Amino acid sequence: MEVQNKATSIDLFTLKTPQMRAFHMSWFSFFLCFFAWFGIAPLMAVVREELGLTKTQIGNTIIASVAITILARLLIGWLCDRIGPRLCYTVLLMVGSVPVMAIGLADSYTTFLLFRLGIGIIGASFVITQYHTSVMFAPNCVGTANATSAGWGNLGCGVTQMVMPLVFAGFIYLGFADASAWRLSMVTAGGVCFVMGLAYFFVTTDLPNGNFKELRASGELVPKAKSKGSFWLAAKDYRVWALFVIYATCFGIELTINNIAAIYYMDYFGLGLKTAGLVAGLFGLMNIFARTLGGYISDKFVQKGGLRGRVRWLFFALAVEGVALIFFSQMRVIALAIPAMILFSLFVQMSEGATFSVVPFINKKALGSVAGIVGAGGNMGAVCAGFLFRAESISYPQALLILGFVVFGCSFFTYLVRFSPEAEAAAAKEFNKAMAERRAVAKQRPPFRELVPGLKHVRPMDALRVYLGVALVVKGIYFIVNMAELEATLGGDLGQGQTLIAWSVVFAHVVGGASLALGFVTRVAAGINGLILLGAVVMTLAGATADPGSLLGGNVNFQFTALVFFSLLLFVWRGSGPFSLDHLLRIDAEKEPELFESEVLPGQGRSDR
Repeated sequence: MEVQNKATSIDLFTLKTPQMRAFHMSWFSFFLCFFAWFGIAPLMAVVREELGLTKTQIGNTIIASVAITILARLLIGWLCDRIGPRLCYTVLLMVGSVPVMAIGLADSYTTFLLFRLGIGIIGASFVITQYHTSVMFAPNCVGTANATSAGWGNLGCGVTQMVMPLVFAGFIYLGFADASAWRLSMVTAGGVCFVMGLAYFFVTTDLPNGNFKELRASGELVPKAKSKGSFWLAAKDYRVWALFVIYATCFGIELTINNIAAIYYMDYFGLGLKTAGLVAGLFGLMNIFARTLGGYISDKFVQKGGLRGRVRWLFFALAVEGVALIFFSQMRVIALAIPAMILFSLFVQMSEGATFSVVPFINKKALGSVAGIVGAGGNMGAVCAGFLFRAESISYPQALLILGFVVFGCSFFTYLVRFSPEAEAAAAKEFNKAMAERRAVAKQRPPFRELVPGLKHVRPMDALRVYLGVALVVKGIYFIVNMAELEATLGGDLGQGQTLIAWSVVFAHVVGGASLALGFVTRVAAGINGLILLGAVVMTLAGATADPGSLLGGNVNFQFTALVFFSLLLFVWRGSGPFSLDHLLRIDAEKEPELFESEVLPGQGRSDR
């Protein structure tokens, strides 16, 4: 399927174009689906006590939650080729919200298992998200678009680990018992998904030029009857099954960690429900930039190495993921386990982004079916890993160690993903055409300074930004390990608001600090942390009314907090310097190299710039 008018760049701050409306609606819909899909995971300790679940039964529910998604993803990929992503997403969100809300009716292990099985169908939303961005964005940025939409959607699994305990606590605060609070929390998550389904229908289009129905009627799109057989066209390609295995060892591992992380930290590190959920949430929150980074690097590898460059980067990311998981499984101290988990999470999600940077180039005539099969591989990996964690004779650390070696071994499946010289040439031609269009658009925009890599070009403000970002992350990890101290500082008269504020502080420090250090959405990250520190300054000022001289005397913490707050205001004002992801993502397209110099049209080569 050849799609016209694909976007050659990602303009995050607009909803005017059909491409960007599809981008934002697809990632946010996937985010809500992930939120509902794993909404019960951080509450499992409560559910376990009420329903009397054993470790084996919990393992069975974990397997059930991802098993049905295998079939759902295979079906939804085929449906995308037939009826388009717009209708697919609308129906999936509205139908999938029913078991999410209905799980509140579970009163035994059997009914709970069946409802978790039903909830798994909303995991098929990933395939629609990848399909929709693949048909909306050109080859020069499709890897970044796919990775970002999926990564920000996956962020839902990290947010739900943090937010669902707060929603649960909110219902407790309103007077509901534990047994009712977790049920009402799931009803809330399902209701939001239902509303989003309606919005998706009215806001998006299937393709840049319109919807499948109208385009087929006008002859611009192949008739539905001729699209039959796309699934078998994809299924008989061995490269699709190689990517199936590869995705099983990255996304499948992420799904598994999402399901067991909170209980893992409670049982092996002695953390409480709130703190364990917060730490577990950090794994998913890396999606805010990690998966995007994987797709972005893939788009850069293609400039030098073509489609083979994308595959080489995929091998490296997956191999490092396996090694990082092995190290994480051996951590026995919380202060070491958290950084190890974050490093492991970084490469898990970069591997996912790298995988779906390759998928759009396997078979364009069966894009939905290819995406469905590969996406189903992620759930198959989660099902297989689930059997390790349900076994009474295998501890969680042992299971993680085994998975680490499996991931490393499966990284060599990338050698089966090959492209013919004709496919490489066609991809290069398409890439260069997209870059020519992007340069034409870029000439109409104010030029940005060219990024010059290397430490010698770091400016003083860049160095300060990186330092502040790292310091905030370290402080956030300190708060996680010493949550009681943070809550005591806030005072005990805030009720459930105390928990909400404490978690907001940690979230801003860890995620905002990491974004600040990388120079990613710098103004937003600095602004959020600035608000947190403004609160700290106000609290200090309020407490210093009895002794105003203390602010200029011994209160060093206040002076340092005020300094950091002022520095953050500078970054809100000025943004990032050239040594940042913000600058890198908006680099002047006119300066970017051609993929193959032989494909450059006259007057567009480097010598003419």
